[in-house]
Amino acid sequence: MTQARPELLPRRRRRRPWSKKTSLGTDIAAAMLLLLTEILLGVRKVFVDSMEAWAAEGRQTNTAASDLASIRWLEYFLAAIVLLAIIATVCLAPCTAVLQFLAAGAVALMLVLAQHSYHQAHPDPPPKPDPHYTPCYSGSHRCH
Repeated sequence: MTQARPELLPRRRRRRPWSKKTSLGTDIAAAMLLLLTEILLGVRKVFVDSMEAWAAEGRQTNTAASDLASIRWLEYFLAAIVLLAIIATVCLAPCTAVLQFLAAGAVALMLVLAQHSYHQAHPDPPPKPDPHYTPCYSGSHRCH
């Protein structure tokens, strides 16, 4: 019995996501599904944050912790969207990639605004004065 030589056998090609362009219908469907999911997650997070702020009843420690948790959530959400955009780019799905990069830009803007408002509401304490500082009062003759 003879065996076929390996070079004569037809090679099976592995199908990889980046081997050919994703079909337009699949691309648009994936783009819309991901965008809708991200919008729903964002709306849910806004609702949960609003309920937490309402439940805090103005207590500063609770609202500060909630603000920091929201900023952290936005950072993770941005990282997930960027990862999805990179995967869409590798899979040659241009509509999905463009929408994901636009969504990442919108989330990045929201993150910057959230961080800015947190820093405006919680400024750094003023620096401590030098221990050798003596104030200069008018007429004290101790001014340097």
